[in-house]
Amino acid sequence: MPIKVLIVDDSALVRKLLTEMLARDRDIQVVGTAADPYAAREKIKQLNPHVITLDVEMPRMDGITFLENLMRLRPMPVVMVSSLTQRGAEVTLRALELGAIDFVAKPKVDIAGSLVDYADELIAKVKVAASARVNPLVTSTRAPARPIDPRRSADAVLPASGRARVLRTTDRIIAIGASTGGTEAIREILGALPADAPAIVISQHIPAAFSRPFAERMNQCSAMSVCEAQDGQHILPGHAYIAPGDRHLLIERDGARYRCRLSDGPHVNRHRPSVDVMFRSVAQNVGPNAIGVILTGMGDDGARGLREMMEAGAHTIAQDEASSVVWGMPGAAVRLGAVHQVLPLHRLPEALLQQASERPSGWAANG
Repeated sequence: MPIKVLIVDDSALVRKLLTEMLARDRDIQVVGTAADPYAAREKIKQLNPHVITLDVEMPRMDGITFLENLMRLRPMPVVMVSSLTQRGAEVTLRALELGAIDFVAKPKVDIAGSLVDYADELIAKVKVAASARVNPLVTSTRAPARPIDPRRSADAVLPASGRARVLRTTDRIIAIGASTGGTEAIREILGALPADAPAIVISQHIPAAFSRPFAERMNQCSAMSVCEAQDGQHILPGHAYIAPGDRHLLIERDGARYRCRLSDGPHVNRHRPSVDVMFRSVAQNVGPNAIGVILTGMGDDGARGLREMMEAGAHTIAQDEASSVVWGMPGAAVRLGAVHQVLPLHRLPEALLQQASERPSGWAANG
């Protein structure tokens, strides 16, 4: 049975483009389009779609108001279509808080070559959304992960190292990687941690225009100080550093301290920032002083890097399937044998604090 999609967008051109892109996949059927939320409401009743693509800004009723009503009255999977602007980022992050599964940027109709990659991304996200079980409070899915491709590697940015270069220090670093559904998972974790929690570095798959607003939003909801990471910035306890969109975040040593290092290296696993790249740098430079966490996300980015962290003596944790929006990245890490613990999202903050209070198990071997 094909996935029935309703496209809601005030632009006739965008409705046409999205329809043509989704029609390329035989598992997807666009059953209708709507130019505004009022028309969409009637078509939802008539067509009973499995997934909606929803424009952020529309006439008569904005996308956020419509989404709030939808999630309250008839919860269903929604993929937001967002402008890559400050305003678009803020609205999209709010939509994800309300239960939207994911988002895509507005298609760049003036750059034909980009539409093929865009169509692939749109199709993949609609398929993931279709497998979601949504209600007003919880969004989850059992979407299968893609098989791990050994040819995709962090080697393109940071060569592998045979032995972690670890300092004997009491400073701990928590490294978190996430993708689809990760913005809300990260918000829950940061919101539950105290102001004196260990330093946290985060790679979330997110566009360049969204990472700074995301960091600012996290700073407002956390007792920790949260910022978009800057090149050369010292990593301090009580602070969280979010990778800028379209740049890899690496952790490097600076004497007895650690610094953020940003890289414009190639995409890894189709992503920049890549979780694998960050995890590898943590494995090489922090070793057993680190705690690795892989959260909800589509694909398998981060699984191999998390195993490298484990092999370097770090404690590793994966979010469980039931609390994940997409159990792709955590599931891949579990299947790879890269995880010490599998925990529901609400238990992660306590587990991180508990683990951070213990002496690193790999000190003797790697110090």
